[in-house]
Amino acid sequence: MARAVHLVRRFLGSLRPGGPRASDREWAESQLLPAELELWRCLPGPDRRHSAAVARRVERALGDRATRSVLAAALLHDVGKLDAHLRTYGRVVATLAGAVVGHDEVVIRQWTTTTGFTRRVGLYLLHPELGGDQLALAGSDPLTVAWTREHHLPSSGWTIDPELAAALHAADDD
Repeated sequence: MARAVHLVRRFLGSLRPGGPRASDREWAESQLLPAELELWRCLPGPDRRHSAAVARRVERALGDRATRSVLAAALLHDVGKLDAHLRTYGRVVATLAGAVVGHDEVVIRQWTTTTGFTRRVGLYLLHPELGGDQLALAGSDPLTVAWTREHHLPSSGWTIDPELAAALHAADDD
């Protein structure tokens, strides 16, 4: 039930145009390497609002342990969604499709070999892996790359410091 409430809240928030407040935007931009900043600026406004809010929650939860690479992980964990080129309603369909097939990687990868909307849904569902690849190419810290790849895995699949991973996971709440 909590997941459904969260998804409805994210959907409604995505209908509001624009990015984060200027103060949050400036703060977020100060946490990122130049190549990371370029990726972050490509995110749609609602995604930048979400990521800035996640990063602020991580900063509050971790205090001094919220290093630049941890905050970059919070800010960029969804960057792989860019590859799908889906807007709000397409993302809703992709999320529902993902709920139906679960984490069946064979099905999802098969979708990415097709064309059109089905391919884009497959890419959307692979966003952690795709985002990790983008961040590795951008020269991000290994922690930032790892969290982006792992943020939808169960805790047994996390490779970063458990306290950091728990704070990032709790702050994202999706």
